[in-house]
Amino acid sequence: MVNGLDRAQIKQSSKQKHMLWLFAALPAALFVVITYWYHPSGVSWHLAWVPSLGIDLSFRLSGLSYLFAAMITGVGVMVQLYAIAYLKGYPDRGLFHTYLTLFMLAMLGVVVSDNILLLFIFWELTTLTSYLLIGFNHDKSQSRTNALQSLMVTGAGGLALLAGLILLGEAAGSYQLSVIIDNQQGIAQNSSYTVSMILVLIGAFTKSAQFPFHFWLPNAMAAPTPVSAYLHSSTMVKAGVFLLALLSPIYAQSDVWFYTLITVGGFTAFGVHCWPSSRQT
Repeated sequence: MVNGLDRAQIKQSSKQKHMLWLFAALPAALFVVITYWYHPSGVSWHLAWVPSLGIDLSFRLSGLSYLFAAMITGVGVMVQLYAIAYLKGYPDRGLFHTYLTLFMLAMLGVVVSDNILLLFIFWELTTLTSYLLIGFNHDKSQSRTNALQSLMVTGAGGLALLAGLILLGEAAGSYQLSVIIDNQQGIAQNSSYTVSMILVLIGAFTKSAQFPFHFWLPNAMAAPTPVSAYLHSSTMVKAGVFLLALLSPIYAQSDVWFYTLITVGGFTAFGVHCWPSSRQT
């Protein structure tokens, strides 16, 4: 009987391990599909969703979005494979890989969205899924506290981003990103131009852990190592970088934009390591 139970447990464990390989196969398949679809001139797909609010399921695979999408899926494959070995013996391994996959899909949504309100929806989904991943070891109070901290900081930044994107869309007369970029000269003359720019910067800085919002990132390292490898080194903090690059054609003509990025980025790169709150205790 004991031998029979042992064989059944081994068989079940082997089956579960084979199921986990599917989590690595998905980003690999997405990488292949995205690379196959990509064209230098861009690929678009559009479907009306909530026309009354100006929210459409509008996606575009451009050079910039392909670069980030390839990074998200490519690194995603390696992290999923690493997590299979790293989390051996962990309870709820399948749930962890599910959270990681949901985060990956949310990040893909951010980089391929061609509607700024749709981009914001995926932006907030990355916040929620990262909260679940950072607090995955929820039996530890430190993990719960650090997960809540990251949620509060990036969530508050998300609200600032939403306000900035709404002002930007109203100034352009459309929430379609391609339309907004084509109308960049008219937007620059709008009275809400500077305000929307500052709000967008706050949203990007909180997500990418720039000074003075840097403190949540080292604390989030309380998460299992695959989370740190994926969210904080390769993807989530890059969402802020992606947003700044995406909206640069609209705001780059402003000196405020240029000098703010230079100052904040430079201080974060060279000065934050001296700041006490950036060190883990």
